[in-house]
Amino acid sequence: MPSTTSPTVVPETGTAGLRPWAAVLALAAATFSVVTTEMLPVGLLTPLGTGLRVSAGTAGLAVTLPGLVAAASAPLLPVAARRADRRTVLCALLLLLTAANLLSALAPHIAVLLCARALVGVCIGGVWAIAAGLGPRLMPPHRAGRATALIFSGIAVASVLGVPAGTFLGSLTGWRWAFAALAGVTLAASAALLLLPPLPPEAPVRLGTFARLLHTPGVGRSLLAVALLVTGHFTAYTYVRPVLDRVPGLGAGTVSTLLLGYGLAGIAGTFTGGALAARDPRRALLVIASGLGTVVLLLIPAAGSLAASATLLVLWGLVYGGVSVGAQSLLSAAAPRAREAGSALFAGVFNTAIALGAFTGGRTADGLGPVAVLAVGGGLALLTLPAVPRGATRRPDTAGVRASRE
Repeated sequence: MPSTTSPTVVPETGTAGLRPWAAVLALAAATFSVVTTEMLPVGLLTPLGTGLRVSAGTAGLAVTLPGLVAAASAPLLPVAARRADRRTVLCALLLLLTAANLLSALAPHIAVLLCARALVGVCIGGVWAIAAGLGPRLMPPHRAGRATALIFSGIAVASVLGVPAGTFLGSLTGWRWAFAALAGVTLAASAALLLLPPLPPEAPVRLGTFARLLHTPGVGRSLLAVALLVTGHFTAYTYVRPVLDRVPGLGAGTVSTLLLGYGLAGIAGTFTGGALAARDPRRALLVIASGLGTVVLLLIPAAGSLAASATLLVLWGLVYGGVSVGAQSLLSAAAPRAREAGSALFAGVFNTAIALGAFTGGRTADGLGPVAVLAVGGGLALLTLPAVPRGATRRPDTAGVRASRE
């Protein structure tokens, strides 16, 4: 049956070839904006709590709440905006994110701040549900994998540049100015999205679409693999600081340097994982899961060596950098006819797994200590291996284009 709309693919020749890459960079700026906004309170919890006269635990809701709202909004927003042009929806979400950051900057009370952070959650879920699967619509098949990796690179760049820069600005001028400056960044990102071509929905997404998609061979197991891998990672990584504190002679400055190295390795890992996933998404996720689980477990005996711990942490960043693009590519290969609905489910599962991983890590750390956190996190990552479906081996870019022509 012919589809009612065709994916937008701009020829990569001459000057016209610059436009699709500019559109992809605009999407990367959007993902950078939402991830920086989501994680900025992590570096500002103490001054934020002091300024609003609440405990650190209460201030921490500014991190927890957006993730939970994002998990719920990711599958619902494509349904609510099923006939709207995706460029328009993304611009609206970035403008809403700008307003949420301004409201955060002006919040006189924790309740107002949490309302603003709930709006942030809507934007996170909506942006990932729509933007994650746009690479094959913007670029020809042989460039789609690289485009998807570039879109997801906003995650690593936010960790390396966005959050540290916001934290530094907050230490100089106060946490409110950090949120105000971020509002300017998100406003600029919304303007950059005008570089996107018109993107009518490929097919209207309804609630029943998700039920049918979950019955598609390979989709359920792909989502289970994502849940296990992301939960395992965040079980261990949320409590990486007490893990590193076990290393003899490791000061606060060295920890910051190591985490910077982790973030830089994550950027490289995004493109390495994207290149592998473009050829074989199943093999890519198997390599990523086995590598992540092994590295996390090896950190247990490496506690006595700074060099070994530092090397393993950089390898961890390199491997984890490919998780998002590898998992998205696997899901696109399993459901090439429903990329946006698949991306919405992916975003919902991913954000739920982040919250579950942080919760699991916290309970494990409180009860059994940091070594157990590494054991549980690494074990969950390795459990991903049998969950990866065997049939999801087609290149997601070419599969999507093929399905659109049927």
